[in-house]
Parts: sequence; structure tokens; C-alpha cells
Amino acid sequence: MKTINVVAGVVRNGSKFLCVQRGSHKYPYISEKWEFPGGKLEVGETPEAALIRELKEELELNAFNLNYLLTVDHSYPDFRIIMETFVCESTSIEFQLSEHQMGLWLGVDEMVGLDWAAADVPIVNALQNV
Repeated sequence: MKTINVVAGVVRNGSKFLCVQRGSHKYPYISEKWEFPGGKLEVGETPEAALIRELKEELELNAFNLNYLLTVDHSYPDFRIIMETFVCESTSIEFQLSEHQMGLWLGVDEMVGLDWAAADVPIVNALQNV
């Protein structure tokens, strides 16, 4: 099974966090699911640098104050994902979607009702315990 190393950003604005919804995907188990923004690490890239790059590319957000939260190791039916997750801040609450169909700033209690990608569920659970 292919293993993919990725990063995710729990972008914080006060008591709200940026949650994004994927578009349609060839794998139905991640199609239109909610997730925290991020993406794949490039060769030689640190997780922090990858997250800063991905947030800029996907959402036009500038991230700072990155603090490690947790690492998720999750196996989907077709691939395994190892996702390093960081809580961070952004210079703006404004964002532009290029990879996702929707983005919302939500409090932890509001996140619970969303249909999350399985790999992101441990992040939501960790935020509930903070």
C-alpha cells in the first residue's frame, strides 16, 4: 500500500478554526468530506515549510505561529496517510478556495456535525480535549 506524507493546518482565528470541504474525488470515502487544509510534503521539505506553502497555494493564506498538535497515521482502502498536524494562525480570515468546494470558520462544537474525512477525525477529537 502506498504511504503518503502530508501536513494539515488547524488554522485558528480566536475561537474559530478553518474547515474546508473537498470536492468530488475518485475515492468515494474522501469525496466531499471535510478536512483541515494542507497537502503533500515535497522532497527535502520540512513539515512546517510544506504547510506554509500549501496554505498559500490552496487558500492564499499566510500562516505563522505553527505549533505541533499531533501525527495521524491512517490507512484508507487504497493508501496510507501519515499526517503531521499543526495549529497555526493566519494574517487574515479571508481566503480564496482553489482546491476545495467550501470553507468555513467554525468553533469546535460546530465541527462535530460535519462529515469528516476519517484521517481528520482524530484532529477534531484532539481539539475537543484542549
